[in-house]
Formats: sequence, C-alpha cells, structure tokens
Amino acid sequence: MKKFLALLLAVVMLVSVLAGCGSSKKTLKILDTEYALEDYAICVAKENEDLLADINSALDALIKDGTAQKIIDKYISGTAHDLTFQQDVEGKEELVMATNAYFPPYEYYDNNKIVGIDAEMAAAIADKLNMKLVIQDTEFGSIIAGVQTGKYDMGMAGMTVTEDRLEEVNFSTSYATGVQVIIVAEGSEIATDADLLNPEKNYKVGVQQDTTGDIYLSSSYEEGGVGEDNVIRYKTGNEAVQALLAGKVDAVVIDEEPAKAYVANNNE
Repeated sequence: MKKFLALLLAVVMLVSVLAGCGSSKKTLKILDTEYALEDYAICVAKENEDLLADINSALDALIKDGTAQKIIDKYISGTAHDLTFQQDVEGKEELVMATNAYFPPYEYYDNNKIVGIDAEMAAAIADKLNMKLVIQDTEFGSIIAGVQTGKYDMGMAGMTVTEDRLEEVNFSTSYATGVQVIIVAEGSEIATDADLLNPEKNYKVGVQQDTTGDIYLSSSYEEGGVGEDNVIRYKTGNEAVQALLAGKVDAVVIDEEPAKAYVANNNE
C-alpha cells in the first residue's frame, strides 16, 4: 500500500511539473514598428562580371514574366504555382550558391532538402542559364568570403545591399525587399525600436551574426551610447529566438518574414 501511495504521489508530482512547464511557455509577438527597409540581391565576386551580367539578365526575365513574384507569393502568402525548375540537369555546368538555410521562408530545410524563395529563385536562374544549381549551406558570415575566393559562384541568403558589402562584392538586381522587425515576449516593456536604446534599461538584443539586423543594431547602439556589447550575436536566427525564450536576451531583431515564421511556430 505504501509503495502504491508513493508511486501515486510521484505521478501527481510529475503531472504538476509538466503542467507548470506548459503554463510557463512564452508567447512571442512582433512589434508594430519597422526597424530598417532594405533590398535583397545576389552577391557575386568583383571579377566575375560575366556571371553577374548573366544573373541580371535571367533575373530581369523572371521579374518581367511574373515568375519571380509567383515564387515569392508561394512562400509569403501561400499562393501555389505550377512552375517547375531544374529538369534534366545532368552533365550541365554547376552554379554553386552559398546560403544559410535557417532563414524561412527564404531558405530552410524541408525533409533534408533546402527550399524557400532563394532556393527556388536560384533554380529558376540556373534554368535560364542552362546550368545545374548546387546549394551549399554555410554560416552567413562566411558567404561573402567564400564568394570572393571562388569557393561559391554566388551568395543568396536574404542578403541586403550595404555600402560595406559593396566594397567586397558586386550585387545583382534586387529581387525582393526585406524589413527588419523586433520580436519580444508578450508583456515586454519594449514597445518601439527607441526603447532598445534606453541606457537605463540596458536591454540585451539578439541578432543573427553579420546580418542586416546585426549591422543596423550595432550601429544604433554605438551611436546611442548604450554599448555594442548589448548586441548578442548568434549563428542562426533560430538560436536568437531560442535565447529570447530562455530569457537570455530581451528582444530579437530580424527580417520580417523569418520573424513571422519563428513567432507562428512558437505560438501554435
């Protein structure tokens, strides 16, 4: 009887713990404020002018015939299309694309395959160029260096065009627009981007290393006198969001569409 009561008590305690864990789950939200508005484009090595011209020609055609918008609509608004890319690719010259596949809906894994806006747009470009697309997943911060050394033909990872990056690589025609937003937990005192710079609060903000969010936030913190050490850098956006959920940072600055995906996945 004592063993039974002890077992029953253990079960009750376990249920209580699990219930407590479930009730402490944080709900995330995106603040109704835009932090930065930038164009997405494909980076190519400075000396690879012929490839850049070919990519621009392909992109212009895809934008003009509506293919680019159909690809974007598929991943942003869920509007399906019947387009197919990368058929009969064997024997063709490879077009090697570097990305960081943890940035939905631009690039992410689905059944061990990299999919998303950038992956599909690159496949459409490769078809236009009669080439075979090969996607290499790497850290975001190593993409430009890899393109410069010829390890990759191009970088395509929700990458915005900045003055600093233009000194290192060339960029294609823009194919999409990215908006930086702020993710916080429900109940957070942070309501605007200006709140992040409040020196009295000393907020810690997570970003994906070397992304536009990192660049803009680091610059803002330096100018605001808060201290760049308040910007906490992670290898992926997902790691930054997990840090927010764990209470290691007070907010996350990241592109709007990945933000929507991370928040929806957490709150479902």
